[in-house]
Amino acid sequence: MKRSFFYSLLSLLLLLPATAWGQSLATISIGVGDAAGPGQLSTTMQILLALTILSVAPAILLMTTAFIRLIVVLSFLRQAMGTQQMPPNQVVVGLALFLTFFIMAPVFNQVHETALKPFFAQQINQQQALERAVVPLREFMFRQTQEKELALLMEISGQPEPNGREDVPTMTLIPAFMLSELKRAFMIGFMVYIPFLVLDMIVASVLMSMGMMMLPPVIISLPFKLLLFVLVDGWTLIVSSLVQSFG
Repeated sequence: MKRSFFYSLLSLLLLLPATAWGQSLATISIGVGDAAGPGQLSTTMQILLALTILSVAPAILLMTTAFIRLIVVLSFLRQAMGTQQMPPNQVVVGLALFLTFFIMAPVFNQVHETALKPFFAQQINQQQALERAVVPLREFMFRQTQEKELALLMEISGQPEPNGREDVPTMTLIPAFMLSELKRAFMIGFMVYIPFLVLDMIVASVLMSMGMMMLPPVIISLPFKLLLFVLVDGWTLIVSSLVQSFG
């Protein structure tokens, strides 16, 4: 039975510190002094490196997952509706984050099965675990990355044309993936804007024909936008479309 993807994600974040911790429990305290040997200094540096990686690991994981597309589209939706800060930023970010966990669950479970479980069972070392863990993430990013953005980044970096996916460096794949996600998110945002823009134009035309020039059309159109969004079950439609776009 597969573990939950929350456990897989937490285990991935704790991979490096667990390694450093397991090598020497005696060097967990860090101070200024003479090292007893090269091994003690190496372990201390690994702990410092692990803590540094942990501080940026959430941002790295978010930029290599479905979070970019989700948060951008949800932000466009809120602006198109003209509801200012409703839903609040915490709600929008929380919804995007949990949808990211839902979409990335198969990838995180694969990371857990192929990399983390053998590593904690001491069947593979740290380097092998990291190499195995990045494979499912690379496969996910390749599926969502467009060839145009990938070719652009390869050309900018001055690298030769790859013969296959294994020849594409991860540091080149990540920005190409991010550009592709931003492009798709803006395209979806444009489609989201259209019905609300049409409604704004209709309300503005009606107010102008009635001679009510001083009344802002946004104030009048907002209740109709909310009514339209509720009638078409907008949240279900947006979320289902976003999730299916990663298929």
